Amino acid sequence: MSSRRERASRITEDEINDLILKLQPLLPDSSSRCHTKVSASKILKETCNYLKKLHKEVDDLSEGLSQLIASGSVDADTIRALLQQ
Repeated sequence: MSSRRERASRITEDEINDLILKLQPLLPDSSSRCHTKVSASKILKETCNYLKKLHKEVDDLSEGLSQLIASGSVDADTIRALLQQ
């Protein structure tokens, strides 16, 4: 039974290619190479790098907000209200 489950959970090459095609336009600068063939591994590497960059930006913004709250420049309720919009 586990081999049947394994076969059902395997992703096909066509599914991978479809996911790569959906992922590519989400990356910055992808519009400049929309007609250029790019390897799946390159798109996956760029995606990983982009996600790491976004994660760092979120961490930096979070740190900045924490410093603003700690300094009394802005209160937590104001930030919560802004984030909920």
